[in-house]
Amino acid sequence: MEEEPTESLWVRIKGRARAGDIIVGVCYRPPDQGDRADEALYGQIGAAARSQALVLMGAFNHPDICWRDNTAERKQSRKFLECVDDNFLLQVIEEPTRRGAMLDLLLTNKEGLVGDVKLKGSLGCSDHEMVEFSILRAARRARSKLTTLDFRRADFGLFRDLLGRTKPWKEEGPKTAGKY
Repeated sequence: MEEEPTESLWVRIKGRARAGDIIVGVCYRPPDQGDRADEALYGQIGAAARSQALVLMGAFNHPDICWRDNTAERKQSRKFLECVDDNFLLQVIEEPTRRGAMLDLLLTNKEGLVGDVKLKGSLGCSDHEMVEFSILRAARRARSKLTTLDFRRADFGLFRDLLGRTKPWKEEGPKTAGKY
């Protein structure tokens, strides 16, 4: 089955030695986009999120998402939240960007990579706020002697499948209840 095309642009900004590269993505997700195109976009986001540093921005058109509580009313919006969570992305815009709704997002896979986020009014005849931010190159991961697991490479689809195959827990207490 052929993959649906998506409205996305991906750029790799080459870093100096030791600084590492940054992947920058810009996406437009039409409000009426279908599930197949969403899945194709989520595949692209997943591949990009495996990079060292990712900055992803765009109009994703999920006005029902409550970013404070990480909840959504619509199924498509919940699938998008699942993609964000599965890829360990942080959403850094805190104010509405279009007519009281937060449609435009700024996501990153590295805390501290993006800073100084401001909404600067609209540009020209756009009805979206312009988002201004800095990419902070000094936000490299600190080297630690502790070993940490890199969950970005985990296969969460397989994890969900295996979890779905588990038998339900049986509630069995001790046969001598009340003797403890």
